[in-house]
Amino acid sequence: MYRLTVDGEDTYLYVMRNVFSYMLTIHRKYDLKGSLVSREASDKEKVKELPTLKDMDFLNMNQKVYVEREDKNLFMEKLRRDVEFLTNLKIMDYSLLLGIHDTQRLDEEEELSVHFNDVENGTNNLLTPFYGQSPDMQSNNMMKVPVLAEYDPFTDVYAVRSAEGSPRKEVYFMGLIDILTQYDTKKKAAHAAKTVKHGAGAEISTVNPEQYGKRFMDFITNIFA
Repeated sequence: MYRLTVDGEDTYLYVMRNVFSYMLTIHRKYDLKGSLVSREASDKEKVKELPTLKDMDFLNMNQKVYVEREDKNLFMEKLRRDVEFLTNLKIMDYSLLLGIHDTQRLDEEEELSVHFNDVENGTNNLLTPFYGQSPDMQSNNMMKVPVLAEYDPFTDVYAVRSAEGSPRKEVYFMGLIDILTQYDTKKKAAHAAKTVKHGAGAEISTVNPEQYGKRFMDFITNIFA
């Protein structure tokens, strides 16, 4: 947390640790609020290399998070305490940022890389000793040797592996973001306007902190297989 003072006016900056890994590629990412109204990525967003998908995309793609029961219980207990804390501070509109590293996809890409490297090098063994090669050639060939991707549990504190025997071999990165929005007069007015537009029973994102927290927890509970 930083405070920046300009002309006597204070601005507070909250700098968060990156939820995602610096080691593993994120293949899909979701911004989940537990709301269903206007919670689908736009066509413009979906054509991006790594679009930020939303709640309706998560449901429409039949996405699930496959983790061990113990990991799920530990995560949900931490999340429950965080949401309770934010609710007491009258905070709402936060999201669960979910990033998915597809280990199986990475394995397939590595196999393809090995195939192309074999053709390029005219050899069937990329691990052949580098005898008789210049340092530059050795460095170039070493870069082509596939390495099994891992994450560092000490650094990647948001990472959870998929469960043994799950239909998907993945690593999940999950953390709360956008945690500074208070339910003030502006948000109350937005709630009233959206209620008129979509109806009282619509799952709009702008609701009071207590309702937001409960709906958020209900939705996140159901993202797990």
